[in-house]
Amino acid sequence: MSLKSMKKEELELLSNKDIAKMIIEESKKKMNTADLFKKIIKLLDLPETVFENKIADFYTALATDKRFILLNNGKWDLRSNHTSDKVIKIADDDDDEEEEEEEEITDKQEEIEEDSYDDDDDDNYDSDTNEEIKDLVVIDEDELELEE
Repeated sequence: MSLKSMKKEELELLSNKDIAKMIIEESKKKMNTADLFKKIIKLLDLPETVFENKIADFYTALATDKRFILLNNGKWDLRSNHTSDKVIKIADDDDDEEEEEEEEITDKQEEIEEDSYDDDDDDNYDSDTNEEIKDLVVIDEDELELEE
């Protein structure tokens, strides 16, 4: 159902977030917070004071709703219009060779790091910690009050 075909009473039953979602879907435009909220106020025929008093709440509602995404330019769009897939770069054969060399270097670094790890380090840490805390005593709150 489109916003234009909906009656004011039907719109009033929807949340501002739902109306904002419909506006962005129908217009297929990205919008900043103020413009989006002004459209909602106009649709619901609300006084201008609502804009001033509720714009921060509207922004927070959009920011916490997972259906919306705030873009770098300060405009809102629907998250469903944006994918988080990695962009695959089409590379020349030379680039492929460089990537293979980088992978080999990374693999060698990982092997060195794995070899340099020593299980005895953990044992030494535990014994050092135990030495430091062996003289500590646990006191109840009641005992602490008695000392004061």
